[in-house]
Amino acid sequence: MQITRGLTLPDPLRIARYERLPEMGPRILFFSGGTALNPLSKALKRYSHNTIHLITPFDSGGSSAKLRSTFGMPAIGDLRSRLMALADETLNGHPETLALFTHRLAKNASQDELKAVLTDMVSEQHPLINQVPNPMRDIIINQLDFFLDAMPSHFDLRGASIGNLILAGGYLNNNQKLEPILFLFSKLVNTLGTVTATVNARLHLAAKLEDGSIVVGQHNMTGKEVSPLCQRISETYLTRSLDSHEPVSVDISPKKARLINGADLICYPPGSFHSSLMANLLPRGVGSAIAKAPNAKVYIPNLGDDPEQTGLSPMECIHKLLQQLRKDAGTNTPTSKLLNFVIIDQSQEINYNINELKNEGIQLIIQNIADKNNNNIYNHDKLLEILLSMT
Repeated sequence: MQITRGLTLPDPLRIARYERLPEMGPRILFFSGGTALNPLSKALKRYSHNTIHLITPFDSGGSSAKLRSTFGMPAIGDLRSRLMALADETLNGHPETLALFTHRLAKNASQDELKAVLTDMVSEQHPLINQVPNPMRDIIINQLDFFLDAMPSHFDLRGASIGNLILAGGYLNNNQKLEPILFLFSKLVNTLGTVTATVNARLHLAAKLEDGSIVVGQHNMTGKEVSPLCQRISETYLTRSLDSHEPVSVDISPKKARLINGADLICYPPGSFHSSLMANLLPRGVGSAIAKAPNAKVYIPNLGDDPEQTGLSPMECIHKLLQQLRKDAGTNTPTSKLLNFVIIDQSQEINYNINELKNEGIQLIIQNIADKNNNNIYNHDKLLEILLSMT
């Protein structure tokens, strides 16, 4: 027998209970990447230490691009960023480690000067490393020293994140496996939640445009490092390298499937539609795991302009999301197993066909949740209260 309950949005009693006992908070699972969800993640720590963040490892821009091209590894920048957002900032946390992991090398120093900074850290001659207590300091130095030994002379250190370099060293030091170093990293900053890559795969994102042309590389889709796309994206898929157009497949691990299946609420959050959200749904097994998960699934569309959504209406984005999920879950999978709610700000109601969604079994939740100072982003506290109330 299935038991249902009425929703009160927001539910002050439920929210207050989670705030009193965040260690017993809900397991809200997010499919995301980039930094769009970091403010919400930081706020979530007050209410739950059990949130789950599946992060796409297919980023090909920024500082991650340097590490990927040099060491042939998955992207780790977004993983580090989310780990830092969820780090314990109370007296129980490790502020010295957090300060080290969020430090960036100077952008205008010479390579010799920057390498000297890393050498000083490894030899315990740098104040940032000296403030980290043992045994954590020795553990960190071991990973950073491994990176220094592996780093080719031409590697560009300008603006590099120390946290990324430590993660890269740990990845190389653990037989090119992400899970061990992510687990260690989370313990070093006392991450209040679970942060992991959707897959441990050295793949890249590719997009087929409406005219049939192919764009390879996440950095070519976001409109941040190159000009925004002029055509709509028809579909996205994974490929082995930035030089390849050939699609490849990769499976999620049983552990990731269990994380999805055990979530109290599955959230398709705001962020770059294709390179953050849809990219996480491409590996085999994701759609099936979502369909098998017994609890609710909710989609939160972007409020502002997303270059990756060029030519796509808000309703078409919902159709794209369901289409991608059914590629793995099965074409006949009922919508109720894939998506139950869409949360929007009241200013966006005109963009949605309420009757069509209702016929699909999707409930549109309309709230006043835009930030009063910037109506292109959500008020994270208000959005958080709704999500917590749905668990």
